Amino acid sequence: MLETKRLLMRPLTGDDFADYAAMMADPQVAGGLAESVGTSPADAWRSLALFIGHREIRGYSHWALVEKATGRFVGRAGPWRPHGFPGLGVGWCLAREHWGRGYATEAARASLSYCFGELRAPEVVSVILPGNVRSIAVAERIGHRHLRDVQYGGRTVHLYGQRARSTPD
Repeated sequence: MLETKRLLMRPLTGDDFADYAAMMADPQVAGGLAESVGTSPADAWRSLALFIGHREIRGYSHWALVEKATGRFVGRAGPWRPHGFPGLGVGWCLAREHWGRGYATEAARASLSYCFGELRAPEVVSVILPGNVRSIAVAERIGHRHLRDVQYGGRTVHLYGQRARSTPD
């Protein structure tokens, strides 16, 4: 579990399903993701189960983002490396009513720090759909730069990322 100034980042659970499904039912939210996902409750169930299963397999995954001030579910963010992914990634997805508040950047920074500190990653990447200017802006705010375009999930996507800062001995 992680905490930021405004967010509690805790493991996703089945209890998050109603909020998660509501978030994923929004075509603007689901349509901005590099992974091709649908907007039905069944699609949301499979997506949530994928993140929970990823934690079981890899030992890390996206966390549920909970607004400290209200206890409301905001979205998900965290480290990610499913089969076929082009490296250890950091991703984020927020319910639209929480866009524009800086939560994605706050969660992405904490996730990036976790990847470099706890997971000792030499590089962390983010896969972003071309045209998703909001996610590109988040990636750039956390220090990512466009590395190249890659094929992922049958589409061409932008690969943003950065290497760990080396410290002198």
